[in-house]
Amino acid sequence: MTGVPNRGGTVPDDPGLETGSRFPGWAGAESGSSEWLLSYDGYDPEVEGLREALCTVGNGYWATRGAAPEADADDVHYPGTYLAGVYNRVRTDRGGHSVEDEHMVNAPNWLPLWFKVVDGAWFHPGTARILSYLQELDLRRGVLTRVIRFSDHAGRTTKVSSLRFISHSAPHIAVLSTTFEAEDWSGPMTVRSAINGRVANRNVATDRLLAGHHLLPRQVVELDSETVLLDMETNQSGIHVATGVRTRVFDGGSLLTPARHFLREDAGWVAHEFNLQLEQAHPVRVEKAAAVYTSRDRAIASPALAVATALHRLGDADRLLAAHEREWQILWEVFAVSLDSGRRQSPALNLNTFHVLQTVAAADVDLDAGVPARGLHGEGYRGHIFWDELFVYPVLTLRRPDLSRALLGYRYRRLNEARAAALAAGFEGAMFPWQSAIDGREETPTELYNPYNNQWMPDNSQRQRHVGLALAYSVWHHYQSTGDTAFLIQQGAELILEVARFFASLCSYDAQEDRYDIGGIMGPDEFHDGYPGLPGLGLRNNTYTNVMTAWVLRRAVETAGLLEGRYCEPLRNRLDIRPDEIHRWKHISRRLRVPFHPDGVPSQFEGYEDLPEFDWRGYRARYGALGRLDLILAAEGDSTNNYRLSKQADVLMLLYLFSAEELRDLLDDMGYQFPPEAIVRTVDFYGARSTHGSTLSNVVHSWVEARRDRERSWTFLTQALESDLADIQGGTTREGVHLGAMAGSIDMVIRCYTGLEIRDDILRLHPALPDQLTDVAFSINYREQPIRIEINKTRLRLALRAGGAKPINVIIEGHPATLSPGQTRDFPIGRRQSVPPQLPGGWAESTKGVGE
Repeated sequence: MTGVPNRGGTVPDDPGLETGSRFPGWAGAESGSSEWLLSYDGYDPEVEGLREALCTVGNGYWATRGAAPEADADDVHYPGTYLAGVYNRVRTDRGGHSVEDEHMVNAPNWLPLWFKVVDGAWFHPGTARILSYLQELDLRRGVLTRVIRFSDHAGRTTKVSSLRFISHSAPHIAVLSTTFEAEDWSGPMTVRSAINGRVANRNVATDRLLAGHHLLPRQVVELDSETVLLDMETNQSGIHVATGVRTRVFDGGSLLTPARHFLREDAGWVAHEFNLQLEQAHPVRVEKAAAVYTSRDRAIASPALAVATALHRLGDADRLLAAHEREWQILWEVFAVSLDSGRRQSPALNLNTFHVLQTVAAADVDLDAGVPARGLHGEGYRGHIFWDELFVYPVLTLRRPDLSRALLGYRYRRLNEARAAALAAGFEGAMFPWQSAIDGREETPTELYNPYNNQWMPDNSQRQRHVGLALAYSVWHHYQSTGDTAFLIQQGAELILEVARFFASLCSYDAQEDRYDIGGIMGPDEFHDGYPGLPGLGLRNNTYTNVMTAWVLRRAVETAGLLEGRYCEPLRNRLDIRPDEIHRWKHISRRLRVPFHPDGVPSQFEGYEDLPEFDWRGYRARYGALGRLDLILAAEGDSTNNYRLSKQADVLMLLYLFSAEELRDLLDDMGYQFPPEAIVRTVDFYGARSTHGSTLSNVVHSWVEARRDRERSWTFLTQALESDLADIQGGTTREGVHLGAMAGSIDMVIRCYTGLEIRDDILRLHPALPDQLTDVAFSINYREQPIRIEINKTRLRLALRAGGAKPINVIIEGHPATLSPGQTRDFPIGRRQSVPPQLPGGWAESTKGVGE
């Protein structure tokens, strides 16, 4: 293998969709499957935390970081296990006052498998004399392997090979299979197979200042001579988490029965310890199977009983592995993106797809979990759910709409909490929180630790009300993609209408100018929570918020119309839409105020144009990366509120979510002109003033540049692809992957570069592949019709699977067509059209003389 570990250095330019070892950690091309194999050769403590996050295995119900089974949490290792939807609140006394925070719980660690040769010390990768160390994550199979060779104090050489997976066919089951081989010696080896519940939330450095103990022991049990069980309970939310492990020993195909010692500690630790008699060059395998259930699970008598039953019934691990691999094969048939006529895949796209699926694949109504912004890979953002789901839904809805519907259901089941929040704040409708967790209340911390001055500072980001707008956008586009009227009646319409009701109640009317204003909010930028000298009070007329509000109100009116004539009396009764509400929504949507600069650039918010420019050159010279400029300035006694700058895309988000045509039409109906030349100035203006402090920013900027400057778009895309693989934020990936950026980078290929848009019951495509992409092929599921899409520089092919779906309407580069199930049709592409195309984010292409 030629893969080398990532040591935090700069990744070479344009590695994004190339094969081979240009990506740190990717196996060389001679391996035959380098695009599917993340390979680390050698043990490197400096990047172990990054490796652990990137080598996480999971299935959407739970996930475990790729930590060494011999290691406890320390400065190098962090063997975290996380269960979707399992949170707990803790209080921290800090400086004379108490704060309460909710965290995704670090669950008991099922991995520990300790061993020692004869009378030596317990093996640990940080202290052993390691001869070779190879760790590989097979994305195609969902399997993590590790092969170690080490020598002990007596010069004896031992090879230890392990294979690990969390099953996609049996969601509550995980397996760690470890083979020991004495290469040049014979004698005893001691093995200890344990469950460690003495864990805390300590993955995030700044959160170590907070209370981190969430679990209380309930029972420690030896179920039989092979199996032990640990039952824990969260100390506030009262969620029982039962973990059991069955440990067996095999010599070839023969089951061995070594004498075992049952070890336990009342604080939450249990193990079986036994001796193996190794013979030189004769491998012995230790198979550790784990089961986890919680009190959130349905149709069980108790978590402990469910674990005991599952392990008692558990069959052969090889068959379980085969079933697990078949599940991954099915997932890849749906989600894989092929390049160069299917001859290769992108390793980065595969990795990002893999981790998105590991976070959401088990989503259903019974699981009742949202989309954590950092996946199930670490404790970053305390496991909370943000608006990052906006970037994840398109990848799912176009392939597995059942997953996106289940995840949207998480928000629907917390609709009453959002209603209560709106009412408490003096508004109508539903006010969804900026950060959400177990029950949907606002979980945004009120204070943020600043490492630049080692002080706590106010965090006012709960004023980002726009999370509700993103939710309504996702609901509507789920409906557009699926045509699922039942979803609209059962959940979707209520979400859209209540979000619309909330934002309408935020509006104040200026009768003199016949305009509506929205104040007291923050936009997606995150760097401005108020005006100079008025921190935390919010802003007036954030362009993104106002334009999105206008769009949501229009969709609310349209949704109300769709419900007419359909039986949905319970919904009508719950909503109780007043006769004057629809009229008011229409009026607000046409008369919301949008501030503009004199040159036609939409102002990020009212007054933004009056702020002074920032000293970019001086601060870059002093600090280098400026991603967290808010913390830097706060440590200096200054504030990002005082300058023209942004952490990430704000106004430009509108060009990410809407085609240029749709955005122009929307603004035109609001009474504003947004000509093509103003769009160009807008992109240039805000692009020059962004720190790109969020990994999402690279996705958005790649999208908006895709038609004007494909090379620049490609650069942003490679940065988005690298977000976690190269840890571009300098150490944050060890706290969990950035799921929105991962999904957004996939979406760039399947929607942006292909010009794929679903609007007005029509599937539209207008490809504009960058030079680095010659062919792209993938599958989507549009309104219950599976479609294979293959695109190169001159041809677009749509292949519809035969079946009972209805014919679909498409527009390919401005040309309409209707296709039926079983039909395959080729369309010539790449020619200029006399009619400007309708493109998502394709603003420059539809502008004569601008862009290409």
